[in-house]
Amino acid sequence: MAREQVEFARDCEAVAIPGGERLTVPRGTVGYVTQSLGSSFTLNIPSLGGLFRIDGANADAIGLQACAEGASLSDEVADVESRVWAQLRTCYDPEIPVNIVDLGLIYDLQIHDLAGGGKRVEVKMTLTAPGCGMGVYIAQDARAKILALPEVEEAEVDLVWDPPWSPQMISPEGRRILGLD
Repeated sequence: MAREQVEFARDCEAVAIPGGERLTVPRGTVGYVTQSLGSSFTLNIPSLGGLFRIDGANADAIGLQACAEGASLSDEVADVESRVWAQLRTCYDPEIPVNIVDLGLIYDLQIHDLAGGGKRVEVKMTLTAPGCGMGVYIAQDARAKILALPEVEEAEVDLVWDPPWSPQMISPEGRRILGLD
């Protein structure tokens, strides 16, 4: 789908990449889809001067459909931890075509039983650059996808900076996708 031209059919909220500022893209604006992974789109919008993230809930504004939210693993196929990891693999940095797990951004994942029988998931993750304004949005996306699992009642995704991220943290699959090996 790289470089597919789209025109906004209605005003639409977007997030500037990498700064993270929210703005409204006016109806009639032309953009070019540079990435469609997970449940969001990255667009180059020349008239606005850069890259912008459009949430999958607004896919109709650009005449597209978002990918299905989250993983579709049944209870018989995997345990809760495996399903959480699968959900995290549907989250992407809007500038890099590799999910946050294979980028090496997830540092820790803990699952705790709650008194009522549900689960609490705690994730510690980092970013490829500490100043990235998209960190809040990536963490929110991860949290929402974890909470989409029926057994998860609580989820917390914290951004951490120690140890600092480096390209050596990218998984073999991520390195393959990025052409690093």
